[in-house]
Amino acid sequence: MILTTTATLRFASALSRLTDAAAAGRAVAQAVRQQIGEDPIDLAFLFFSNHYSARAESLCAAVRKEAGPRVLLGCSGEGVIAGGEEIETDPAVTLWAARLPGVRVSPLRLCFSRELDRFSVGGWPDAQTIGAGPVFVLLADPFSIPMKEVLAMLEERYPGAVAIGGLAGGGHDVGENRMVLGDDVYDGGLVGVALSGPVSIGTVISQGCRPIGDRYVVTKAEHNVIHELGGAPALERLQALFESISGEERQIAQRALHLGIVIDEHRNRFERGDFLVRNLIGADQSTGAVAVGDIVQEGQTVQFHLRDAKSAHEDLNLLLAAYRTQRRKAPLGALLFSCCGRGEGLFGRPHHDVSVLRERLGDIPIAGFFAQGEIGPVGGSNFLHGYTASVALFSEPDS
Repeated sequence: MILTTTATLRFASALSRLTDAAAAGRAVAQAVRQQIGEDPIDLAFLFFSNHYSARAESLCAAVRKEAGPRVLLGCSGEGVIAGGEEIETDPAVTLWAARLPGVRVSPLRLCFSRELDRFSVGGWPDAQTIGAGPVFVLLADPFSIPMKEVLAMLEERYPGAVAIGGLAGGGHDVGENRMVLGDDVYDGGLVGVALSGPVSIGTVISQGCRPIGDRYVVTKAEHNVIHELGGAPALERLQALFESISGEERQIAQRALHLGIVIDEHRNRFERGDFLVRNLIGADQSTGAVAVGDIVQEGQTVQFHLRDAKSAHEDLNLLLAAYRTQRRKAPLGALLFSCCGRGEGLFGRPHHDVSVLRERLGDIPIAGFFAQGEIGPVGGSNFLHGYTASVALFSEPDS
């Protein structure tokens, strides 16, 4: 249990491993309420492993009764992140709470009809209600929400707004995940909140990769298929890369090679954080083409990337260090959305991402979950990522 207090903003978090849903909800709610005191809780996030999905209503009801947050959001996850722990397989519930005086907290709900091929918006606030410069925290079911279309809609309605969050986990088919908004528990769709006003919400998006080899301009492409890089067949460039790297790197590349697409072509130099990293999903020996997990356009600059534990560790540390250097106010609380492909399976030890956050940011309230996709901005635009740690950092606004 951790509490951070300032003259205005207050944050708290708690964890329970009790297997009874209602008892776990009471435990985390009472712990957070004890830390916050009698002041209203303006916003709370509830994350839980799939062990509680069948009893999610009881879990949420207990939290609402004991803590009384004005806005409660949450979802199930592949695992739970709380305090200094990442609980990947065992039952666990975490509650993160915030006192946000003067901040506009606008909850929202979104569904998508695949038969009608359209969104159904419930309680989605208008731009005037949300206020200027909103930050959206979004939690979505990967089986029922086309997240790329949602992010495109956000950009159209609120140009320049930041979105961060994750895709719910624990379920393996439609209707098995849980989404929480207020008193309601859903088995699909999207829930979220728009925040604006006297709070600074910074983002760190660690894609966990390092660039290797040369950069190339895409000289021929169609949709997500790259035919030529720098005037030569894309597969030929890829084969040349394999021949140029060490045996150890070659082994990593065989299982974890990706392509980084430059976001801002106007930069003089490109480093980590300047690329949107996407999976390589196939190659055609007969044509020399390479398929990528996103749309690629001719004229874009790209570079191959490697993802391994060392690269992911360095990337998260460097980005957090840069954030602390650039920001005047220290973070007071954080939400962490980490890919289920990270964790102990990638790093060979537990609690990696949250431990790095605590080392870099101090003993602040942190909560989150292991997601099936992570949402966050890169190069000024919001994207859906994989194998990423997306972090929302809350602090006092700069004067």
